[in-house]
Amino acid sequence: MSSGPRRWLPLILIAVFALGMVGCGTQIPSGHRGVFFNKFGSGTEMGRIYSEGFNWHFPWNNIFVYKIQTQERKESLVVLSSDGATIRIEVSILFKPDPFKLDSLQITVGPAYYDVLVAPSVRGIARGIAGRYTSEEIYSTKRELLTREIVDSLRTQMYDKFINIENVLIRDVTIPEKISEAINFKLTAEQEAQRMQFTIEQEKLEAERKRIEAKGIADFQQIVSAGITQSLLKWKGIEATLKIAESPNTKVVIVGNDAGSLPIILGGDK
Repeated sequence: MSSGPRRWLPLILIAVFALGMVGCGTQIPSGHRGVFFNKFGSGTEMGRIYSEGFNWHFPWNNIFVYKIQTQERKESLVVLSSDGATIRIEVSILFKPDPFKLDSLQITVGPAYYDVLVAPSVRGIARGIAGRYTSEEIYSTKRELLTREIVDSLRTQMYDKFINIENVLIRDVTIPEKISEAINFKLTAEQEAQRMQFTIEQEKLEAERKRIEAKGIADFQQIVSAGITQSLLKWKGIEATLKIAESPNTKVVIVGNDAGSLPIILGGDK
């Protein structure tokens, strides 16, 4: 009976050893990096970033894992415009830590860097910049400019904090209903004014075209009239009379009663 426990002892030792070995390492997933922390030594290891995969260490030490892929966080911001309107802006922040400065990020802020640094900075920057724009500009005409200013300011603030800001996207802007109605009315009126201006310009162009066309016709008539003389008209009349007289249908030719008259052709059988 005593031989039974001895038979299982090797398996128990192997299991304990395996569990101990698993506890002596950290698995770093794909798209992540790690920072080593030596509990009884020098603390955070500077100058080395651990790559993905399984990394061995003593069980009392640790590796802090950071995601270095692009991440998205959404924020609902309440800001005041320059004209005193309360505006709600929904934004998405695209960010990631600097993969080569994770050790510095670890000793200055730690894994909660978004909540500690990025989110408060976004709120403060958005409020400061939005206060320079009217509600109409934030809602429609200068939204892209507002976004660009927020992105540039946030990138500048986060640069020396070892955080890369890829973009800030404004997903939605909500303003008071009365202001929204006034802005939409103004935009509709401006569009109608632009349409009328376009119509007026088209009419002006058409009038100019007709004026040029009329002047061309008048100039042509003047040139033609200058070249038509009484002698020419008489000669063309004689030519036409001769052609008619030569026709087999012609019966009577009456010569005019003065020197300026043309012959008259009467009658004709088909």
